[in-house]
Amino acid sequence: MIKDRSGKRRPPQHSAWRGIRLQRVMAGADPDAAPEPAIVPASWPAQAAAGLVALRAAPGLIGADEAAAAWIAPIVAVADPGRGADLGAMLHGLVASGRAAPSPGIWRGQAEPVPGFVFNLPRFLDEGDRFDAAGFGAAVEAAVTALALARPAAQRLALGMADLALLLARLDIDYASAAARDIAVTIGALLAAHADIASAGLLARGIAPGVPIAPVPVPARCALPGLRDALRGARERALACGVRQHRSLTGLLPPGPVEMLLGVETVGIAAPLSALDSEGGLARWARARLAASGRSAEAALAATIAGHDPFGVTDAAGIAAMREAIAPVCAILPETASPPAPRAASAGRGKLPARRGGYTQKVSVGGHRLFLRTGEYPDGRLGEIMISLPRDSATLRGMAEAFAGAVSIGLQHGVPLDEFVDEFAFTRFAPAGAVEGDAAMSQATSLLDYVFRHLAATYSQRPDLAALDLAEEGAGPRPPRCCRSTCRRPARRDRSASAPF
Repeated sequence: MIKDRSGKRRPPQHSAWRGIRLQRVMAGADPDAAPEPAIVPASWPAQAAAGLVALRAAPGLIGADEAAAAWIAPIVAVADPGRGADLGAMLHGLVASGRAAPSPGIWRGQAEPVPGFVFNLPRFLDEGDRFDAAGFGAAVEAAVTALALARPAAQRLALGMADLALLLARLDIDYASAAARDIAVTIGALLAAHADIASAGLLARGIAPGVPIAPVPVPARCALPGLRDALRGARERALACGVRQHRSLTGLLPPGPVEMLLGVETVGIAAPLSALDSEGGLARWARARLAASGRSAEAALAATIAGHDPFGVTDAAGIAAMREAIAPVCAILPETASPPAPRAASAGRGKLPARRGGYTQKVSVGGHRLFLRTGEYPDGRLGEIMISLPRDSATLRGMAEAFAGAVSIGLQHGVPLDEFVDEFAFTRFAPAGAVEGDAAMSQATSLLDYVFRHLAATYSQRPDLAALDLAEEGAGPRPPRCCRSTCRRPARRDRSASAPF
């Protein structure tokens, strides 16, 4: 419960939100927009508030429960009297739990070519990583009913999945494996079957001819216990219905604020193309993969050094295979699989030779000792880095080592060093300050700033970055105007709250 501007405590709009602690935060609908107030559950990720601001129907302070009630109430009002309350409770519960949410047009009360619903797959895993097939099926049927009541003229709906990569990571399954494709197809077929059932129940018998329901595929195996049995049961029910109301029901719409609201990391069936998130830390799916496999950050780093991929970063062939597998149960697919982050990786991995060149640089940044070690391909290209912080805490050391391992994986998959330099040079967070031990650089705004400006000077022929005068402490990175064209780097924002270590 949260106080409104008058100081009175405001009850939630629906009982599904009761007991959920809400907080008021400031968020922008996009990175360039001015922050605005929003009220969201305290357990929701930071990006959810930005999604709520982008989805709201009108400017002004809005709570997640109020915004949900604004589109759910009209649906309940036109539903069958005996089902309206249950449908409303289900829809509120899906949004409050972060399990699912409708497309932007439903939130804003606007027409859209194909109304849809997004289902956040990892939210249907319990603590033992068992998939809630019954809850998923009920959610899908409620979504179809809600969309049909909200947009009765729509002949095509798009019910789709999201964050498949995180679900697979929690199960310790490689995205590019046959087991991953079996899981994706089984869940997609379960979604399609329950959507058929709900659509068939909405068909006006004797008035509309309906669309014949085709059988959905049942994979020969599935690593999630009980999921195939649930699919077979739903498939039998769907085929018994014979016909449905809608021409098509499944699909992946272009990503947008709905995924932000749900806290989705990888949209649709997108593959994990990088172990790093947009802020330069380990992505959630990468952390989940380490946890599921019982490996520590140190073990992952050791595997990386040995030439193995501890995360299961996917290549183009794996993406194509997943797309081909899911196509029979997904009527709308994007032209190309959408990456989860701005960084992209090449199809193959260029592994380093067992014996490789490189060097070790020992420096002190703001009084914190740092060892930077590099590994090179025979032609002199940078292929790996290792970062050691011998005098810092075990947590900080582990994060630094894991971060360096993730960067190394990117380099070996063809991500240009300049991409990392442009992302991490001039980041500001402690420790920072005077650099001792490197004659080419006198000041650094963070440990990452030192590492990537040093690497740029050594491997990217950009010595101008190392030579910049950042001695004005606290002012942040402000390259002189005369060198900005050669630096190819705008002034960085302060990232003290989101630094990877």
